[in-house]
Amino acid sequence: MSDELPISKKRDLILERMAEAAKRAERSDSQVLVAVSKVQPDDRIAQMLAAGQTVFGENRVQEAQKRWGESFAENRKEIELRLIGPLQTNKAEDAIRLFDVIETLDREKLAKAFIKAADKVGRMPRLLVQVNTGEEEQKAGISPKELAGFLTRLKRNYDITPEGLMCIPPVGEAASPHFWLLKKLADEHGLKTISMGMSGDFETAIEMGATHVRIGSALFGDRDYN
Repeated sequence: MSDELPISKKRDLILERMAEAAKRAERSDSQVLVAVSKVQPDDRIAQMLAAGQTVFGENRVQEAQKRWGESFAENRKEIELRLIGPLQTNKAEDAIRLFDVIETLDREKLAKAFIKAADKVGRMPRLLVQVNTGEEEQKAGISPKELAGFLTRLKRNYDITPEGLMCIPPVGEAASPHFWLLKKLADEHGLKTISMGMSGDFETAIEMGATHVRIGSALFGDRDYN
């Protein structure tokens, strides 16, 4: 998708492609576009807000604090803010304070930190469990075979019932088997929210059951990490 297009037009085109994918899959439910705003300049965020986007995903707590606590603090109450990057336990309280949804719960140590932080802050965001569908050693997420036990311990030990699952398929592999697996796991455990699919594969993700797709560069344009 050309970077020359206005951001509002890019968003319209993505929403159209999402709707077409849902139609192909004969889905009657709605799917949520999560605009991944990491490392994007303020002018692009402002344009996305002006286009009517209300759901944003952030990868890092510190960057999100600066963006939504300072640059766009006046917009914070109008949006749903989702943490989609890995989280260290020492950032748990900051995350609990800032985010409406945390998609990357993947270990009991983090669950314990969430309980402690929520007790202090007085609120608990909605939670998703990140599943490492490719069982990659370097990637965050609970392995598929350990998910059932993990969900049981979350409920028994911490009274936490996640609302869904999230995954990031391995780079260089077909995404479809990973999307199929995440949908299967969600169905087995009665979890309604399925966060999967990014700029290059979100249509496939929707066809395979995604309720939320996380899209960055296709919406905002390429990121400048310099």
